Amino acid sequence: MKPSVRPQRPHFSSGPCAKRPGWSLDALSGALLGRSHRAKAPKQRLQAVIERSKALLGIPADWKLGIVPASDTGAIEMAMWSLLGERAVDVLAWESFGLEWVADVTQQLKLDARVLAAEYGALPDLAGVDFTRDVVFTWNGTTSGVRVPNGDWIRDDRAGLVLCDATSAVFAMDVAWRKLDVVTWSWQKVLGGEAAHGMLALSPRAVARLESFTPQRPLPKIFRLTKKGKLDAAIFEGSTINTPSMLCVEDALDGLAWAEGAGGLAGLIARSESNLAAIRAWVERTPWIEFLARDAATRSCTSICLQIADEWFAAQAPDAQRKTIAALVALLEKEGVAYDIASYRDAPPGLRIWGGATVEREDVESLLPWLDWAWAELRGGA
Repeated sequence: MKPSVRPQRPHFSSGPCAKRPGWSLDALSGALLGRSHRAKAPKQRLQAVIERSKALLGIPADWKLGIVPASDTGAIEMAMWSLLGERAVDVLAWESFGLEWVADVTQQLKLDARVLAAEYGALPDLAGVDFTRDVVFTWNGTTSGVRVPNGDWIRDDRAGLVLCDATSAVFAMDVAWRKLDVVTWSWQKVLGGEAAHGMLALSPRAVARLESFTPQRPLPKIFRLTKKGKLDAAIFEGSTINTPSMLCVEDALDGLAWAEGAGGLAGLIARSESNLAAIRAWVERTPWIEFLARDAATRSCTSICLQIADEWFAAQAPDAQRKTIAALVALLEKEGVAYDIASYRDAPPGLRIWGGATVEREDVESLLPWLDWAWAELRGGA
């Protein structure tokens, strides 16, 4: 039978993600619109995003954090184009965004690179990473639902830099800052901020590389992190390379304020893990569904990726499988119980449910019977 209880908020998209509970446009009423972002008050708002993010995440005091253009993609691209090339590189990939960074390193930057890859659902051999080289990896595979379990595999005495795309991990997972040298993320993931703004965190080792190594390639203005051979400190003090949206800045501050009141980082992690636990309990009792991540220790608590475990579905051709998923997702959207939960276009056909901190567990639990109902509708009509 069709369930009687609907999620209060059917927003389970993996980006842009659900706004924080209780959010409304009224929360942005104090935005400094129509002002120069370089004026004193707007710059203070930008600097507040930096300082409050550092405090909430426990970023080491000697690190630099700045707001940069073009979301997480802009931040990680800026880091790779500015920092890589001094030595050979190991690039890890187990989902589509990691493969994008592989393409950049090998095809665009054309560096001496070694690719350590794994299929969707698994991690590469982390023990095989060579830390005499620079390393590029994603902490959490947003399109595969596979995360590294911790940072223990990263050497403390590494010679190279470790660059980490952590956009769907920061604020929901315990990121091992001292094991990393560059960390990037965007506002529109775990705290549900608005799009197009990226965050770039640099360790002292990364700053030293910037000031001692000049890449032999042109760098567009939006990638330049140094001036006259020294770190452009203004980027990490609230000045931005291009014009930010002060409306988005206000929204980011609203998300940070909510996070501070929701128990800080520990509270955010607990909320995300609770959402994963709710889905785990459902998967364990549901024969037609399973996690894409085979190892429980590597299952993401934000981008929770599922695949269909049904002989009827497995017998379909890939295009037919995608049509089945599209029909399932359309049925859920028509009922107003879940938006945008199909797997990423390059991932195996399945479902992807965002479980980040702004999602309420009770909404996840309300969604699950609807998934069973929708699957039964499709399966029964086949």
